[in-house]
Amino acid sequence: MKKTCAVIGSGIAGLASAIRIAAKGYEVDVYEKNNYPGGKIREQHAKGYRFDMGPSVWMLPELVDELFEICGKSPRDYFKYAPLETTFKYFFEDGTVINGYANGELFGKEIELKTTDSKGAFDKYRKDIEAKYDITKEVFIENSLHVFKNYFTRKMFTGVLNFRKIDSFKTMDESNRFFFKDPKTIQLFNNYATYVGSNPFTAPATMNVIQHLEINLGTYLPDLGIYSIVNVLVKLAGEMGVKFFYETAIEEILVEQNAVVGVKIKNTGSVKYDRVISNMDVYFTYKKLLPGIAAPKQIIDQQKSSSMIGFYWGINKAHESLSVHNMLFAADDRQEYDAIYERKTISDDPSIYIFITSKQIKKDAPDGCENWFVLITAPNDQGQNWDELVKKARKNTIDKIARMLHTDIERHVEFEDVITPVTIKNDYASHLGAVYGNSSNSKYAAFLRHPNFSKKIKGLYFVGGSVHPGAGLPMCLNSAKIMDKLFT
Repeated sequence: MKKTCAVIGSGIAGLASAIRIAAKGYEVDVYEKNNYPGGKIREQHAKGYRFDMGPSVWMLPELVDELFEICGKSPRDYFKYAPLETTFKYFFEDGTVINGYANGELFGKEIELKTTDSKGAFDKYRKDIEAKYDITKEVFIENSLHVFKNYFTRKMFTGVLNFRKIDSFKTMDESNRFFFKDPKTIQLFNNYATYVGSNPFTAPATMNVIQHLEINLGTYLPDLGIYSIVNVLVKLAGEMGVKFFYETAIEEILVEQNAVVGVKIKNTGSVKYDRVISNMDVYFTYKKLLPGIAAPKQIIDQQKSSSMIGFYWGINKAHESLSVHNMLFAADDRQEYDAIYERKTISDDPSIYIFITSKQIKKDAPDGCENWFVLITAPNDQGQNWDELVKKARKNTIDKIARMLHTDIERHVEFEDVITPVTIKNDYASHLGAVYGNSSNSKYAAFLRHPNFSKKIKGLYFVGGSVHPGAGLPMCLNSAKIMDKLFT
C-alpha cells in the first residue's frame, strides 16, 4: 500500500513539492482554500485584458524544467518560454534612461554611456556577484542550514573558507558603493533589495546574489504568461496522480506522539496521512494549524518584509518607450526606504515598477492597448489607513508617470483593479500582508528562516517564501527541492 502525503496550499512551492513527492511513489493530495491554484501567482481576465497578478520577474527556468524531467517528461511538450533581450528599462527623474540589456557587454556599455561609471567597474561587479552566488548556492540556496551533517561537506568547508567574500557584514548599499560612484548606478543595484522586501541600507551585501540571477543568468517570460507555469504544473501533477481539493481549508495538522498522523478538514473531518507539507505562511501554520505546539519564537517574531500596493490597469494606448519590465526611480531613494521601513508609510515620490506582458504576448491586451501591472513598495500592515494611503499612492503614481513618461496616463485607463497589504493578508494568509515573509534587513536573517522540516514533529515539512531559503520564484522552488532531499 502506497504511503500518503498531504500538501497544504498550492503555491509554486506546494505544486513543486506535490510533484516531487508523487515522483517518489507517494499518493499526494493538495488542499487549497481558494478556488484556484497558484497562491500568490494569480491571473485575471477583464475587458479583453489578461494580467499576471503576482510574481513577475522569472529567473532560473531550469528549476521548473527539472520538475518535468524527474517525472520522465519533456518540459517543452508542456510549455515554452524565451529570454528577454532587455531585462529592464530604468527611468530617472533627470530624463536618463538605462537599458538593462541581457547581454552583459551591452549592459556595461550602456552604463558607461549613461552614467559616470565605467564598463570595467560593471564587469568587476558582475564577477563579484557571480562569486557570491557560487559560494552560497550549494551551501545555502540549494541545501538546508539546519542539518548537522551538511556542515561537514567539502562544499560547506569551501564556503566557510570563502566566507569573507560574501560580504555578510557590509550592507548592499555599501557593497554597491565600493564598485560604483554614480548615484544612478548605485540606486539601480540597490533596488534589488526590494525583490525580497528589504532595505538596501540595512540588508547584507550577500543579497547581491539576486543581481547575478537577473544580470548574468537572464530573465524569461513564458509564451502564455507567468500563470501558465501554474497551469502546466497542475497538469503535470495530475498526470502523476496528485489530487487537488479546492475551496477546502485545513483546520489542523494532526499530531500524535510527536509525529504527523493526518489533517483535519473544515466541515469534513479528519483524514490520515503519513506525511504533511505546509506551503502556508509558517506564521499561520503554527498559529492556526498546530494548536498546543510551541512556535519557534525567535523565527516567528522576526521583522516581516515589506508589502505592496498594485494597480492593474487596462491601458487603451501603446507606449513605445516601455519594455516588459520597467522601473521609474524615486528622486531620493533613501527617503523612500525610510518612509517604508522606519515611518511605515509610503513615499510621496515612490519608485514605480510597470510590468507589461502584452509587449511580448500580444493577446494579453486588445490591439493598440497594453496591460499594465503597476507596483509600488509599501510597508506591511500595521493598522494604517489603507484607504487613504492607496488614494495617495494612486495620485502620486499617476503624477509621476505623467511627469517622467510625458503622457496623461489616467485618461487611458479603461480597466482598474487594486491589491493592497490588507488584501494580501486576507487573500493569501500572509502575516501582516508581508509579501516575502521575514525581511532580510539583518546580517543574520538568512540563518533565522524556518527550516524545511520540523525538528519536533516527525513527518512535517515546510516550503514556500516564508521559510528557508527565502522568497521569490527561484527560492520557493528551491525550498521544495531542499524539502525533497530531507523527505523520509
